[in-house]
Amino acid sequence: MNLNGKTFLMFIDDVYEDLEVWYPKLRLTEEGAKVVAAAPEALKTYTGKHGYPCKSDAAIDNLREADFAGLILPGGFAPDKLRRLEKVKQLTRDFMAKGKLVAHICHGGWMAASAGICAGFRMTSTPGIKDDLVNAGAIWVDEPVVVDRNMVSSRRPDDLPDFMKGIFTVMQ
Repeated sequence: MNLNGKTFLMFIDDVYEDLEVWYPKLRLTEEGAKVVAAAPEALKTYTGKHGYPCKSDAAIDNLREADFAGLILPGGFAPDKLRRLEKVKQLTRDFMAKGKLVAHICHGGWMAASAGICAGFRMTSTPGIKDDLVNAGAIWVDEPVVVDRNMVSSRRPDDLPDFMKGIFTVMQ
């Protein structure tokens, strides 16, 4: 798939799930896209659950949906902090309102739930946040990847190849 000229936004913070940041970031880059890792602070190094560092490219507060083709919401424990930020929720709602890709994996679904964009969407996640998604109006299923309109969701790092196939399907 050729994603030349497309830029994707990805939220990070400390204790992100290493593979759920790096696998999509590298795969999208291989396809010609640019991935902006955004965090509460720009140009700061954040550390994943397994110790792998990721330097943020931008501060979340300085971003707007119009500059991106899609949004990636990785898991780990970072989403529990990030979903409390109003700008994270607003950006997530903005992507959904424009019909752009919103892709979440594992605990990344917490950000979608807190943004209020789950109602009526079929989706999956780690079983640990199933109740959160159902309470947010999602139709939860236990599958490696679920593509429902512009939303892509997966359960865990083992599902990353399917997660990327779902992202590429939406981006066609």
